[in-house]
Amino acid sequence: MGTDDVQQGWKQGGQGWVANERILDAAFAPLTQALVERVAWARGDRVLDVGCGTGTLLELGVRDGVEMVGVDVSAAMVEAARRRVPEAMVLETDAGTTDLLEAAPGLPFDHVVSRYGVMFFSDPTTAFDSIRRATRPGATMTFACWRSREENPVFTQGLDLLEAALPEPVPHPAPGAPGPTAFADVERLRVILNAAGWAEIAIEPFDYACRYGLDGSDGVEERLAIIASNGRGVWGRLQDHVGPERQAELLDEVRADLRSRRVDGVVSLPAAAWLVTARNLGVEASD
Repeated sequence: MGTDDVQQGWKQGGQGWVANERILDAAFAPLTQALVERVAWARGDRVLDVGCGTGTLLELGVRDGVEMVGVDVSAAMVEAARRRVPEAMVLETDAGTTDLLEAAPGLPFDHVVSRYGVMFFSDPTTAFDSIRRATRPGATMTFACWRSREENPVFTQGLDLLEAALPEPVPHPAPGAPGPTAFADVERLRVILNAAGWAEIAIEPFDYACRYGLDGSDGVEERLAIIASNGRGVWGRLQDHVGPERQAELLDEVRADLRSRRVDGVVSLPAAAWLVTARNLGVEASD
C-alpha cells in the first residue's frame, strides 16, 4: 500500500502489531464502534476490509453474518487475521494495485471499510478507483484516517522523549506523502475521492481517547510496548546509540511522562481522525 519504503515498513513491522493486538483493539475501540455503526452492514452483505491488520473488523463482520474479505500487505498480520477469523478470506496483497474481484472471486462488494488502512497508497486516486471498480453500483465506502500530527498526541506522547535522545531528528513524511497523515488535508482527500469516481462524499472529524489499560492495569506498560514495537524504529535506533544504563533511564522517563497522562487511573491519549463515507453511483471516473 504505497511506496516501496512504506510497504516494506509494514511488512517488517507487522509482528509488533500482532504482538500488541489486544492493546490496539482496546485503544481504538471507540473508533471501531463508530465505523461499524456507519457502515451498517447487514447479514449476507459482502464487505471488503482494506488494510485489515489482524482482523478486528473481519471478526465483527463475521459475527453479524457478513461475508468478509480482508486485504493487507503484511504477511504477519494476514497470518494473524486468518487465525483469528478463519471464516473470512484474507489476502496478502496491495488493495490499490490488485484486481480485487479476480483475487477474491464473487459478487461485487456491497461495502468497503477500513480502519487506518488507506493512507499508504503511492497513487491514491488510482487506488480508490480500483477499489470502487470492485464494488456494485450503490455500494458504500467507510473509512477512518488520521488528521494532522499536531492534532494527535497519540503519535508522540512518550515517543518524543526517545526521539530527543537520538543524534539526528527522525524523518517524517512530507505533507500528502504516503504515511499516517497522508489525508490530513481534508480538501485534498475530497479531490482524490471525486477523481476516483466516488460520490456523496462526507468527511467529519472524530475525536476520541485511546485508553491503554488492560485487565485493570494503568496502561503505562501497554503504551510502552506500543512505542517499543511500532515507534517508526525509534527504539531500535536508540539501542544502536546509547548503552543499557541510559536506555533504562530513558524508559523510566517515558513511564513518568505516561503516568502524567492518566485519566481515571489509565493512560489516555487524545486521537483525531477523519471519518469518511462515500458511495459508488456506478458512474466511471473521469480521466
